[in-house]
Amino acid sequence: MSRRLMLIALLPLTLTACIQRFDPSMYPETPRHDRVDTLHGQSIADPYRWLEDEQSEAAQEWITAQNTLTERALAPFHSTREEIAAELTALYGVDSVSNIRPAGERYFFTMREHGQNHSVIRYWDAKWQDQPFAAGKVAINPNEFSADGTVALDWWFPSPNGRYITYGKSSSGSEKSTLYIRDVTTGQDLADEIPHTQYCNVAWNADGTGFYYNRCPDPATVPAGEENFHMRVYFHRVGTDWQQDRYVWGKGRPIDEEPRPYASSDGQYVLLNFFKDPSVDDLYIKWADDEQPFQSVSAGLNAITHGDVAAGRLYLLTNHQAPRYRICVTSVDKPGPEHWTTIVPEQKGVIDAFDIVDGKLVVRLSENVRSRLIVYDLDGHLMYEIPLPGLGTVTSMRGGLDKPDLFFTFASWVVPTVVYHYDLRTRQSTVLHRTESPVDLSQFETTQIWATSEDGTRVPIFVVARKDIVLDGSNPTLLYGYGGFNNSFFPYYRPRIVPFLERGGVWALANIRGGGEFGQPWHDGGRRELKQNCFNDFYAAGERLIELGYTNPSRLACKGGSNGGLLIGAAVTQRPDLFQAALSQVPLMDMLRFHLWGMGAQWVHEYGDPEKPAEFAWLRAYSPYHNIDGSTDYPATLIVTAEADNRVDTAHAFKMTAALQHATSGTRPILLRCERKAGHGAGKPLNMRIAHQSEDWTFLMWQLGMID
Repeated sequence: MSRRLMLIALLPLTLTACIQRFDPSMYPETPRHDRVDTLHGQSIADPYRWLEDEQSEAAQEWITAQNTLTERALAPFHSTREEIAAELTALYGVDSVSNIRPAGERYFFTMREHGQNHSVIRYWDAKWQDQPFAAGKVAINPNEFSADGTVALDWWFPSPNGRYITYGKSSSGSEKSTLYIRDVTTGQDLADEIPHTQYCNVAWNADGTGFYYNRCPDPATVPAGEENFHMRVYFHRVGTDWQQDRYVWGKGRPIDEEPRPYASSDGQYVLLNFFKDPSVDDLYIKWADDEQPFQSVSAGLNAITHGDVAAGRLYLLTNHQAPRYRICVTSVDKPGPEHWTTIVPEQKGVIDAFDIVDGKLVVRLSENVRSRLIVYDLDGHLMYEIPLPGLGTVTSMRGGLDKPDLFFTFASWVVPTVVYHYDLRTRQSTVLHRTESPVDLSQFETTQIWATSEDGTRVPIFVVARKDIVLDGSNPTLLYGYGGFNNSFFPYYRPRIVPFLERGGVWALANIRGGGEFGQPWHDGGRRELKQNCFNDFYAAGERLIELGYTNPSRLACKGGSNGGLLIGAAVTQRPDLFQAALSQVPLMDMLRFHLWGMGAQWVHEYGDPEKPAEFAWLRAYSPYHNIDGSTDYPATLIVTAEADNRVDTAHAFKMTAALQHATSGTRPILLRCERKAGHGAGKPLNMRIAHQSEDWTFLMWQLGMID
């Protein structure tokens, strides 16, 4: 019996158990226009093109009406929403800290206390042992940026001696940063202020007198729609006018490249990676304190290569001729691949990071989406493995070239983040901070299961549930996925899933193709002409959860955001039989016009180019907006977008919502939330996150039959 027939056979058992009725007459009136484009000989209807003009009066009225509808639909469950918000407030209300970042004799970290909207940058001077995190001095407090928390800290980089911090802040989730320099000792910003520094990396020189950084041009100087492109690298001398900054890199390059400068661990060199597509990240290097041009390390290899320098030797993490990565070494003055010597060869798992600490290589390895930490000497000889507390992820690791102190953080889905200090000489590990939880998390457990996709590929799935779960096929379950851009999803602590787990829910994450969990082949197997593999992997994961007795189609929901929002759009249109409900956040939905909006032009390497006939065919085959029909009972769907999203245009969510509301033959709700004073997700204050998460859970629990 095929999987789909097996699912249909299961349906009569629970078909009406959780169906939640909704009156379609409540949908706001949405005009349909006779707009038809001809693309590569095909007629493409686009009746909701008018919603692409978000600022028009008609679109604004429609958005307001849709938000009002969502509020009305969820109003009967106000008490549940308030309960969930209170639980999330308690879960997020504990003190949480980041890993420690050494800089000279100072040790920086971030800490959020008592449910603050944003984490605060703190530091210790010199002596960090036995110091409570709360005793750290405040360097930058983003909670003071604005009264409502919507002005956020985007990124920060301390100078090598710890005297200064460069940081960016932006408003309403726009990520359109302005760069500032904080004098750590005085707690005051310098007069230096540099605009247009979104997605900025900073590489300080060794003495902390200046830094390399990337910025976009003044939007008024480039064609409309190219405001996020034409990124350049400059060198800024502290205390000077930014308009006199020395140009370093970018002219004549493709407009959509993102150069990312960063400093070597010894502070003597600046390295430059730039994003060309998710599988190519060329590397260049130069001496930090001269004006000589960058020298190529890996240009033209069609690979991902990152580097660091110690004692005049260039250490490289690369997937060139090693899909799961290897570590090579060469001299700085001979950086080209013909001079590379492999010192840590490709492993069974994926080598996803290394750091040079105390004259040793600390290597983070991922095997079956679980972290290991292994120590080598600088010639690549294996020394020992650092023991970890269980199945989970080393989310960050840092140290200094000449000190034995390795700082790392470890977490899992229901294991709160722990900050460790590990002495590489004594091999002793010490817990510096353990994030607490107001909930007994020991009642939950994480299991890794495997599904078999349509083409025979085995796909791992993490399942988190109560230890006493009964596999009778009736458990409300949420399946999460992403599958794109070489991004890997490892176990890390997610307080937001706890209210769902406590109410008997099962939370699952499928590590589908398109990510980087198993190296470059895993990414390549789920992008461009093979993008359908991502979706098939996701469906196989849902079917596996059903086969094992976790759930059934009337109690299975799916969720994803951004590229994962596209995944959910495909799931809704391709497999409406598999899911009762769907939550799609800041999604791509119109894959024939995605390249025309926001940062979409950068993503043709991942998805394909609609302007090319063959690639248009791939995209047309799965584009959610173009694969809606009027004879399908679509899953209950909540689509979320944000008015200040600088990455994925709101038009995707608007047009998809309108099309689904018009087409669905059923009575399950199709709802939209357009968030105000918010963007793609970065910088959102905690109070807003809690409000939106509680609304999302209320919608899902309603549709999964968990609340009346």
